[in-house]
Amino acid sequence: MPETQAPVSSQGRLIVIEGLDQSGKETQAQLLRDHLRAAGHRSRVIAFPDYGTSIGEELARALQGERDYEAYVMQLLYVANRYERKPDIERWLSGGLLLVADRYTASSVAYGEAQELDVGWLADIQRFLPPADLTILLDIAPETALTRKMTDRDRYERDLDLLGRVRASYRRQAQDASWVVIDGERSKRDVTGDVIAAVDALLAPS
Repeated sequence: MPETQAPVSSQGRLIVIEGLDQSGKETQAQLLRDHLRAAGHRSRVIAFPDYGTSIGEELARALQGERDYEAYVMQLLYVANRYERKPDIERWLSGGLLLVADRYTASSVAYGEAQELDVGWLADIQRFLPPADLTILLDIAPETALTRKMTDRDRYERDLDLLGRVRASYRRQAQDASWVVIDGERSKRDVTGDVIAAVDALLAPS
């Protein structure tokens, strides 16, 4: 008998992939989207920062050193950038799409906490954004991030000590039951297998 595809999901889900730069977030988000589509789901990737907006353009300038904002201003810009896309995210989720986000709210908590901003404040200013159904942390060492990108690093990518504090915040956040931690130091194929397994478990009928 011919194989049948899985039924298209009628319930939207927000799946977030987090981690340090060069942890493979973009690649794994795209591979996960392709897997979900092949299984019969409607899926798309979203990424933050979204440099296609006015606030995103300002963030790009700041990351390249053209602006000199305090840490709290940077996080307000990151959060505002997500709120710019809130109507789209809500529409896609209500329409049954499986959204795969390359970074989301946990990034502001991680990078803000690493710069000694208040964790409660960072969470509170994002409370009206749609929550993630699953957050996957691709865990790599800061040294690995630097090795994978030797040139054209932005202001965060150049700071090894900062990246260490960011990683510690991610690991603290990942103690929540809605998180899955995956060793991102391994081959792309091994990481992809674990990402797909985590998402398939989320979507499996209860």
